[in-house]
Amino acid sequence: MQSPVPIPDNAQWRKSTRSDQGENCVELWRGPQVAAVRDSKNAAGSALTLPTSALNSLLEIVAK
Repeated sequence: MQSPVPIPDNAQWRKSTRSDQGENCVELWRGPQVAAVRDSKNAAGSALTLPTSALNSLLEIVAK
């Protein structure tokens, strides 16, 4: 089992501009090597982490 990747306390999470003003969306943080996605309703909860390069590839595919 891998140990969790630390996300800085001062990480600036970003919410999609396409989400409504409610809390039903995800937030994204991108670091130099690692990116994270979390539920905006549970910001103090766990986050899904993945390599930043993998997130960039996913976003490229979704944007097409």
